[in-house]
Amino acid sequence: MTDDSNDYWKRNLIVCVFGSFTTIVAMTLLLPFLPLYVEQLGVRDHAAIVQWSGIAYGATFFSAALTAPLWGRLADRYGRKLMLIRASLGMAVAMSLLGMAHDIWQLVALRLLAGLLGGYASGSMVLVASQTPKARSGWALGVLSAGVMAGNLVGPLIGGLLPPLIGIRNTFLMAGGVIFFTFLATTFLIREAAHAFNGKTRKAGGGWAQIPDKQPIAAMLATGLLVMFATMSIEPIITVYVAQLVEPTRVTFVAGLVMSAAALGSILSSSHLGKLADRVGHWRIIIACLFAAAALLIPQAFVTSSGQLIALRFLMGLALGGLLPCITSVIRHNVPETIVGGILGYSVSAQYAGQVLGPLGGGFVGGHIGMRSVFLGTAGLMAAGALVNLFVERRRSQSQ
Repeated sequence: MTDDSNDYWKRNLIVCVFGSFTTIVAMTLLLPFLPLYVEQLGVRDHAAIVQWSGIAYGATFFSAALTAPLWGRLADRYGRKLMLIRASLGMAVAMSLLGMAHDIWQLVALRLLAGLLGGYASGSMVLVASQTPKARSGWALGVLSAGVMAGNLVGPLIGGLLPPLIGIRNTFLMAGGVIFFTFLATTFLIREAAHAFNGKTRKAGGGWAQIPDKQPIAAMLATGLLVMFATMSIEPIITVYVAQLVEPTRVTFVAGLVMSAAALGSILSSSHLGKLADRVGHWRIIIACLFAAAALLIPQAFVTSSGQLIALRFLMGLALGGLLPCITSVIRHNVPETIVGGILGYSVSAQYAGQVLGPLGGGFVGGHIGMRSVFLGTAGLMAAGALVNLFVERRRSQSQ
């Protein structure tokens, strides 16, 4: 990396954090009012409203998971900035069109389109990982990760505030307009080193054959899936679990606090843990955070008050905050520059898979075995993940 690219990496980071925040807000703001919008589009039966709401919400993440590796490979071949321009413009158009849907099929199709054309946050990870000096990559990716998590936290809040004021359709149009500003900032403010994509880079293939040691990459893909699985596994049971701890009138409020606590902890810790990882090593932080999360999951199964659960989820969020930036850094340091985008695309897909499998696994285990088993089972998986990473890291160190 030359001094020319170093001159611009901080500006690139600022634009990528803003763009990732706004696009994630746009993807999640419809959560509070989605059932109402589905009903406006002609679905009347209560069960059908719930079913179509789930399909419409999941459609974006489904198509995003399928296309993330493709966009990553295209970023390696044609430039990371170009992929961010494509994603921001595509999301601006898709979000605006969502406000013009006339039936439920159009809504689902447009949600699929949003996932297909989007990918700004994952594209930002690729650009920041490749353009930031390696000695600062953990901190930079931690800041970017905090922006993404803040978007997930703020999106539903905005979605609960705006529709009563300006209407559901105008909320989508406003989101599209904000993302258009992201498109303009990306186009005119982000700078990418022109030499990063030469003829050799364009001819680079899919990537796996070019990775000298595949075991660390496989470990990072599995760890990314595991992190999202652990984060999302309690989502289906949290309201029922909280109902055992508080009076009925406070259930939904406390459940919201519990869900937000982990995200808030991750936002606060991600940049600090990333900075620490730049000094002590990314593998050490990954292993320590996995063990810490496993240890914090166990007492969550035996809490006797909502305050205990909120505090433990917050502490768990602090532990989880350092994982995704460190995973990205390890991948960047262990694959050739010409294929880093494609491999990070697979990492994003693995994380989306965790977001899908977490609620499915948590709901199944909670319904058939018991809610405490969700926490204990997830703790076991996190501990196993820490042991696997410890084994891979020691093997890698011995071979060097």
